[in-house]
Amino acid sequence: MHSHFKKAASVQNGAQTNGDKFVEPPQRPPPKHRHFAPLIVPLDRRLQTFAVLWFLNTPVICLGTFFFLCAIPLLWPFIIIYLIRLTMDNSSENGTLKRRQRFRRSKCWKYFCNYFPIHLHKTTSLNPERTYVFGYHPHGFVSLGAFGNFATEGTGFENKFPGITNTLLTLNGNFRVPLYKEYLQALGLASVSRRSCEALLKNGPGSAITIVIGGAEESLHARPGVMELVLKKRHGFIRIAIESGSLVVPVLSFGENDLFQQAAKSPTSKLYKFQEAIKKLTGFTTPVVWARGVFNYDFGLMPWRHEIHTVVGRPIEVKKMDKASEEEVLRVQKLYIEELERIWNEWKDTYAKDRISEFEVVE
Repeated sequence: MHSHFKKAASVQNGAQTNGDKFVEPPQRPPPKHRHFAPLIVPLDRRLQTFAVLWFLNTPVICLGTFFFLCAIPLLWPFIIIYLIRLTMDNSSENGTLKRRQRFRRSKCWKYFCNYFPIHLHKTTSLNPERTYVFGYHPHGFVSLGAFGNFATEGTGFENKFPGITNTLLTLNGNFRVPLYKEYLQALGLASVSRRSCEALLKNGPGSAITIVIGGAEESLHARPGVMELVLKKRHGFIRIAIESGSLVVPVLSFGENDLFQQAAKSPTSKLYKFQEAIKKLTGFTTPVVWARGVFNYDFGLMPWRHEIHTVVGRPIEVKKMDKASEEEVLRVQKLYIEELERIWNEWKDTYAKDRISEFEVVE
């Protein structure tokens, strides 16, 4: 598959105010001169920024709160009991859902989704009598589209797909972080381990899981205007679908890779080799990224305001087997990639007008 390149869009002018209408500058790599946010900004936009800032800093806030509580001697007995329970609790892997729909429907997540904004597009209905494995692409830097669509009701998943209980999956290590575990489970997240996937799909008709397929490796390919997927050797989610008799649902998010700029990638560079070493050692990646700040539009770690259009494709039927055969895995994978390409070709001229390359499965 060959990449088709277009001329990259040039950096345009900064923020302007037009009467009561507030116009933010386009989301591009930082120019030489800073463009600062005006003092007068509509309250909704301030709340949107706060919601995204909260999301990005939640692990730090949870850990900070926990250590603050540890500094209070009167609480030590309760903290010890809590840590013991945290260590022994396997609810993130045994199919137990502790989601709080009221929390998922909170207005905070509406502000979160409206920051970009995030849109969820339904192209076909899903039968609530079946179970589903959603494959989300691309990973991006922190999968903000996946979170907004499948961990909250900010884009109205429960209304668009009635009868489907969808669980977004994340690394099991996140459920070992004090207080952060309860936060994630209240949003309905669970571990991405095989045990967890199988347990969740056994919860009965209407059960669904969402896996960000490309994982840490794909985040190193996340750049504006590019759709490069790490998918060739990703067979685990297909095996789980076959052995559970679940339909596989391809999901493609236009704009996920446009939220941050990343340092140029070169397999021979010291930075790239360092990133690969860290990924092999810890399972995490260390992309060197930037976007905008809270009070400026040119440099920082806040994502740019760029629309994310998440298109849910047609479900792929599988042949249920006790042990997935290699032939069936490859057959389903071929259909899966073809459906992703179909989504891309159908919607790229609408939702990826600024692309600089075409859809490509790179690894």
